[in-house]
Amino acid sequence: MSGFVEKPEPIQVPGLVHLHTGKVRELYQNEAGDLVMVASDRTSAFDWVLPTEIPDKGRVLTQLSLWWFDQLADLVPNHVLSTELPEGAPADWAGRTLVCKSLRMVPVEAVARGYLTGSGLVEYRESRTVCGLALPEGLVDGSELPAPIFTPATKAAVGEHDENVSYEEVARQVGAETAAQLRQTTLAVYSRARSIARDRGIILADTKFEFGYEGDTLVLADEVLTPDSSRFWPADQWEPGRAQPSFDKQFVRDWLTSAESGWDRASEQPPPPLPEEIVAATRAKYVEAYERLTGTRWA
Repeated sequence: MSGFVEKPEPIQVPGLVHLHTGKVRELYQNEAGDLVMVASDRTSAFDWVLPTEIPDKGRVLTQLSLWWFDQLADLVPNHVLSTELPEGAPADWAGRTLVCKSLRMVPVEAVARGYLTGSGLVEYRESRTVCGLALPEGLVDGSELPAPIFTPATKAAVGEHDENVSYEEVARQVGAETAAQLRQTTLAVYSRARSIARDRGIILADTKFEFGYEGDTLVLADEVLTPDSSRFWPADQWEPGRAQPSFDKQFVRDWLTSAESGWDRASEQPPPPLPEEIVAATRAKYVEAYERLTGTRWA
């Protein structure tokens, strides 16, 4: 059992129809048929959406995504139409709201990996492959791969795991032409982003994208290259053979699995609220990632 510890009631705004509550985002549709995405300060771990929010997290995710969309604009179009608040929206939505094109979404998580860790490491230890792609012997947690790889996954509902699948399975589900376009675009965007991050002292270990079609044009959607959708590691602390320090919610995961939390991950009980110091440390990591990547101070 997993999902929301306390599922929020969506805010009702005149002229907007609420469509979906995700782990972090609320999705609405306006009268023109455009989508309105609002990034909350919710955080998740171990397939649970936790009862404690991380202040400013939704704004950091939104503003960092906007910065990355600008860096990638010559490679792939994106879904953003406007950052203006819909009329009647709460003031708290400022800085965390995107008005976006309604796309025909591709039902695949487009994952790129340049380093071995996470679920890829688990599979590698069992079979020396990741998503069916053969990798060399001798790799360890945090090893840089010989070349970046496309390792897609199927999208899961809130409270469930995304499932890694082979490229051949993606081609079967969405067609060979779409699969090839997904792979090519994912690896091109990852390579550009990895180079930008490296220049700022950050390793982009892996990341996931979502794409949709506007007519026949593939469009980058949702959030992009944030600490929620990517593994960012400080380059000066990279040491293969161990878990790497990261710019994400690792403080949250570590505390939940510590004796201090009193939570048994194997049980069906929801996780407890987070202590103030864990909230503050996690917020600081998100802000640091934003500032190091963009080169601007978080206001």
